[in-house]
Amino acid sequence: MSRLFTVVCLAAGVLGGMPAWAEIPDNTVKVGVLTDMTGPFADQGGPGSVVAAKMAAEDFAPESKGLKVEILAADHQNKPDIGVAIAAKWVDQDGVDAVVDLPNSGVALAVDGVMKDKHRVSLASSSMSSAITGKACSATTVQWVSDTWAQGASTVAAMHKAGANTWYFITVDYALGQALEGDATTALVAAGDKALGSTRLPLGTTDFGSALLAAQGSGAKVLALANTGADAINAVKQAGEFGLTRSGVKLAALFMMLSDIQSIGLPAAHGLQLTEAFYWDLNDNTRAWSKRWSERMNGRMPTQDQAGVYSATLAYLRAVRDSQTIVGEQVVAAMGKAPIEDKLFGSVTIRPDGRAVHDMYLFQVKTPAESKGPWDLYTTEQTIPGAAVFRPLNAGGCPLVKTP
Repeated sequence: MSRLFTVVCLAAGVLGGMPAWAEIPDNTVKVGVLTDMTGPFADQGGPGSVVAAKMAAEDFAPESKGLKVEILAADHQNKPDIGVAIAAKWVDQDGVDAVVDLPNSGVALAVDGVMKDKHRVSLASSSMSSAITGKACSATTVQWVSDTWAQGASTVAAMHKAGANTWYFITVDYALGQALEGDATTALVAAGDKALGSTRLPLGTTDFGSALLAAQGSGAKVLALANTGADAINAVKQAGEFGLTRSGVKLAALFMMLSDIQSIGLPAAHGLQLTEAFYWDLNDNTRAWSKRWSERMNGRMPTQDQAGVYSATLAYLRAVRDSQTIVGEQVVAAMGKAPIEDKLFGSVTIRPDGRAVHDMYLFQVKTPAESKGPWDLYTTEQTIPGAAVFRPLNAGGCPLVKTP
């Protein structure tokens, strides 16, 4: 059904003052990294997410008070039914207490339901659908890095400021793409701009010719890519081949990451604007952590999703230690008690809807002449406060949010 990857056990080193851990079997917390190992999101998450989770367990060890951590990993193959089966087996047979990563929003939404029913935690750190903290919110789910609302609102604002007020969408036809297009369209309407049409294509599409011709024919000033990973990479490359950017059409990447830009290359991607929550070269903390990660990943640099796996896992482990329980609702409540000072994402607040709120950044892709190395890809254009970029707490329809 799926390939189950190596289990790594990392024991804590500090035994002094060790609690009883009566509610934690064998004094061990088990975290499963449920990811895409070989598919379109493998570079964004995949093996790099597993490395990030292991690093979180290692960094937690000196402060664990005797609590041990075990990291498991599996490939969900971008199929919700496989993701659900793995998550259920992990909890029921392997004693897994939390699942992290979850690229592919369709898989994430399905797995969130499993973890809710079993009162364990879903750390949807790489899941983008805003429904996760909207009508599908759960008291056992935290969405850490970004979401479709934040991506859409920030990109629309940047394009509107540049006078690009008509859009055409190329959308991957599953939960992520639908949410990206829907949330961006909401922001467009609010700004007084207009969507002229869209083409929806299945995940794994390699030929974007007909969609690009439709976008060209619409006369839109913006070609919005409501996709990610290999799909977005192919779309950007083919848009260049079709001459869209040379004709003045602006490319708006609603969800692209460092690994995607590196795969496209600066000659084709330079000038592209995109919003992310993390960049390896932001500050001393991000550079130091990224160097450690890079040494285990053959010189690559981490994406925001891989950084999110690390930070969400570490915050979860600390909450388990402090609450002395693995009951999902109680652990998530402990995570949200006070702001988290995270070395990769800055000050992070977990809201009642499960949204982790932190600053985001508007980046512009450098030209080849500006870049000083293979991973020196971004110029920081703007820091966007979390309160300004994420959907207002009372606007998502989350049943956990008390309304006046």
